[in-house]
Amino acid sequence: MKQYILRRIGYSLLSLFLLSLTIFLFVRVTGDPVALLTEPGASQEDIEAMHRQFGLDQPLWVQYWHFVASFITGDFGQSFYYRTPVLDLYFQRLPNSLLLAAVAMVLSLVIGIPSGILAAVRVDGFWDSAGKLFALLGLSLPQFWVGLVLILVFSVSLGWLPSSGSGTVWHLLMPAFTLGWYFAAAHMRLTRSSMLEVLGSEYIKLARLKGLPEALVIGKHALKNALIPVITLAGINLVVMINVAVIVETVFAWPGIGRLLYEGVTFRDFPVVQAVVVIGGSMIILVNLLIDILYALIDPRIRLES
Repeated sequence: MKQYILRRIGYSLLSLFLLSLTIFLFVRVTGDPVALLTEPGASQEDIEAMHRQFGLDQPLWVQYWHFVASFITGDFGQSFYYRTPVLDLYFQRLPNSLLLAAVAMVLSLVIGIPSGILAAVRVDGFWDSAGKLFALLGLSLPQFWVGLVLILVFSVSLGWLPSSGSGTVWHLLMPAFTLGWYFAAAHMRLTRSSMLEVLGSEYIKLARLKGLPEALVIGKHALKNALIPVITLAGINLVVMINVAVIVETVFAWPGIGRLLYEGVTFRDFPVVQAVVVIGGSMIILVNLLIDILYALIDPRIRLES
């Protein structure tokens, strides 16, 4: 078990290293941030002074070493654009992203799990077809298009909901649905396939042969086993929602982590982009690591096979 955990930790650290190196190189391909921060006609001396101020005059390997060292100490530096510590910006936006992700996750589970169960119980029937169509649309339609259609209908045409911003529950409804629909479709499909697998197992057949009510067979015996992979996926999806809802937060001008990432890319704010991506990636890697360890504790065959 110790070897298994150490091996998984090693894979996680390797993934984090590759992620940090990739985003470090990617942001520098976008261009020189000093070109956006200096006034037109600035002298070469002013430009070079700003490069020195941000440490951009140093070799790439030195800049990367400083980035890694800062990450280890929990200091992501100062934003080029906002001129404030990056972690302060991150934690200012984090509550808004947590709220949006929580509401979107509740919607995705409330819609996805019951529809997946109904589709599995009524397989090849009307509800199964309706669930497949719902999942297909949720996974296929671009989130920016869904958001714009909702704004057009409920804000422009009907005037029921505010089109952007935050502050009230009405500001939250459209971005939460736009973000949650995709994940509701994913939860619906996984719940359906998991339920079908469980309903075809021998112990479910035995429960039915004993004459147990169908509602008891589905609700007590089948559902609790079918939901294990769904809950695992939901945990990972929640972390993804918090950190990478860039499109939804941008369309609805929601002041969260995703919009902060968009602003960082727009202004070539290297520290902001690096911090948001690495922190988000660290959360996902940590969740996957904990899930791997939990599975190995529950089922010894997993660690023995690996």
